[in-house]
Amino acid sequence: MTIALIDYGAGNLHSVHNALRKAGADNVVITADADVVAKADRIVLPGVGAFRACRDALVAIPGMVDAMNEAVNARSIPFLGVCVGMQLLADAGEEFGRHEGLGWIPGTVRLIEPADAAVKVPHMGWNDVVLNGAPPLIEAGEAYFLHSYHFEAADPAHIAAVTNHGGSLVAAVARDTIIGCQFHPEKSQRYGLSFLARFLDWKP
Repeated sequence: MTIALIDYGAGNLHSVHNALRKAGADNVVITADADVVAKADRIVLPGVGAFRACRDALVAIPGMVDAMNEAVNARSIPFLGVCVGMQLLADAGEEFGRHEGLGWIPGTVRLIEPADAAVKVPHMGWNDVVLNGAPPLIEAGEAYFLHSYHFEAADPAHIAAVTNHGGSLVAAVARDTIIGCQFHPEKSQRYGLSFLARFLDWKP
């Protein structure tokens, strides 16, 4: 089984690569080649930084978004988006202006604005992951978060899990063979590795 870990200059690639290997993946390919992504059995999109910069970097790779769309939306290949990689699933992000996302899961990525002024942004550190409904792959537990913007899903049915940081924030989204996590599984120790292992075994 080939896991395509997309390299678009916007992710903590080596940490995610190592975590996937520890979770049981034998063949993780770090790649910026759309053809490799198109033929993969699993696709992982990491992401660290600003929404616009990540979106622009991904779109700049010839054929990459088309290859992702064909694999995930036409052929139902399992897909995992991590942190900004999850946020890019939205219709748009509002960091440094409004910018289009992939539009795979309806919603908008907006600045975290806690109801309690004493709560600091960014949301950084360990926090609870609380299930919403009966989501695929996600289990209740604690994971590591680091983000200033959050995913506001248009349809609550797409919210797989939430966390609390001055109010409820989306911790994971899911639709069909697509799952995205706001937390960093590669930094979430046993919880994160267990989640990645379930992704590797996922047969949606």
